[in-house]
Amino acid sequence: MKKYNIGVMGATGAVGQEMIKVLGERNFPVGELRCLASARSEGKVLSTPFGDVTVRKTCETAFDGLDIVLGASENDIAEAMAPHIKAAGAVFVDNSSAFRMDPEVPLVVPEINPGDVEWNNGIISNPNCSTIITLVAVNAINKLSEIEAIYASTYQATSGAGAAGPVEMYEESEAILAARAAGGKGNSYGAKIEPKVFQHQIAFNLIPQIGGFGANLYSSEEMKLQNEGRKIMHLPELKVSCTCVRVPVERSHAISACVITKDRLELDDVRKAVSEASGAKLYDDGDAHVYPMPLVTSNQDIVFVGRIRRDLVNENGINLWCCGDQVRKGAATNAVQIAELLTK
Repeated sequence: MKKYNIGVMGATGAVGQEMIKVLGERNFPVGELRCLASARSEGKVLSTPFGDVTVRKTCETAFDGLDIVLGASENDIAEAMAPHIKAAGAVFVDNSSAFRMDPEVPLVVPEINPGDVEWNNGIISNPNCSTIITLVAVNAINKLSEIEAIYASTYQATSGAGAAGPVEMYEESEAILAARAAGGKGNSYGAKIEPKVFQHQIAFNLIPQIGGFGANLYSSEEMKLQNEGRKIMHLPELKVSCTCVRVPVERSHAISACVITKDRLELDDVRKAVSEASGAKLYDDGDAHVYPMPLVTSNQDIVFVGRIRRDLVNENGINLWCCGDQVRKGAATNAVQIAELLTK
């Protein structure tokens, strides 16, 4: 079997570490694994499924000899390094949002549009985490009848904001519970809360803002489902109205979606299609209290889909609830799956 030299940019971060883990789990044919990170991590030794690897500094000359680079860095680093990755002859599979809406860069979810990797010009973008989870859940419905619109609300875990997100949630929780036990009164029982990662206290709270608000009063995160969904599903007229909410959960994003299709679909057909869909699992038995939740969907790669029911407002609407691990399928695993397509 041919071996591939793989670079992971941002290798010391949460997504980078997950990429390395997934490469091992999926038995990716790795020849050399090159771990790249910022100067402060240079020289650090990482234990990987492919042996101990010494971290190198991300720089213009770090990509020579690589076949594929998996990017888990911020936009500015992705933009700065992309020309050097291409010049080295490697394909850049980038998890940042830097190139997602570039018409010359494929935006790929392997279960939905694997063929788009074929027209890459050295860069392939990994979509937003909530976009991936939602589209994997609804793709089977789109095959039955073209989706015209989606109303969605996302419930996004604190780890979606990086490793510091859950830390802040737990620290706030501990402070509030201690203040409550001491007989404190009022909001947060008088505990002194000073959010740094989120706009407000996240412990015991919900924050209906992820990203900055635009002129249309929707946040940047809320617009991704429409903009990226159109490109991935090849539905240029798709309309999406979305509300994104940060919730006090450590891992796995959940989405409530009302999917409006061109034709009226039968629920049995929808359930059958979802049960047979690649990357999705029908998890839907209300009488037995079976439905997707973060606790059952974390640390794995399948998008669970449940609460499938007919919309009571639009006769062509199907309501569902889905949940998936945003660090894995929403980021690392999807990127590795794209890399697998490049080896075929």
